[in-house]
Amino acid sequence: MADHLASIYGTEKDKVNCSFYFKIGACRHGDRCSRKHVKPTFSQTVLLSNVYQNPAHEANCALTEPDLQEHFDAFFEDVFVELAKYGEIEEMNVCDNVGDHLVGNVYVRYKYEEDAGKAVEELNNRFYAGRPLYAELSPVTDFGEACCRQYENAECTRGGFCNFMHLKLVSRPLEKELFAAQEKSLYLMKKERRRDRSRSRDRRRSRSRSGSRHSKRRVKREYDVKREYDDGY
Repeated sequence: MADHLASIYGTEKDKVNCSFYFKIGACRHGDRCSRKHVKPTFSQTVLLSNVYQNPAHEANCALTEPDLQEHFDAFFEDVFVELAKYGEIEEMNVCDNVGDHLVGNVYVRYKYEEDAGKAVEELNNRFYAGRPLYAELSPVTDFGEACCRQYENAECTRGGFCNFMHLKLVSRPLEKELFAAQEKSLYLMKKERRRDRSRSRDRRRSRSRSGSRHSKRRVKREYDVKREYDDGY
């Protein structure tokens, strides 16, 4: 029985737990869903809800496609650089859906769960573009399962209200640049930590040698005093 429940957990066959929340970290029914939304205690992935405000979703948007891409690239870079301060980012995705539960959602997957937890704790006290941030750990780790395959093939008939992720893509050169900069920053940080550890060892050795010299001089003084006392006696 336990094996059966484990095998269907988070799937459409699971009558207890919401498969959409398990796969996507969001459900159009929200708290009114008839199935459980099991929020993870630990996860590599952080969800920032409704952060990106796409001008293309506004009525009478006059921006061209290049303008819209430039606007999104600026947003992506700004958020990526800030989130990378909490730890190494493996993947960052932004939803282009228009449904309330997915619109503007940012998903960032860190290399380490500890960094994701730290990010959630601190981001909930911050604002972006004058609006408070709402961050939580997400069960999503496989974005291949969360994304709409039909959308990727330009075949989705549900449009922006699809319940699977429609990802807005950042310019490829910028993405490469951001991850290269992160890799360089991590390398320099590791190098600096190694240098600090080396300096710390050198200081300990120096104190040890200094303490040894003082100890030898103290023993010699005590021996000389004792000898003078004995001779005088």
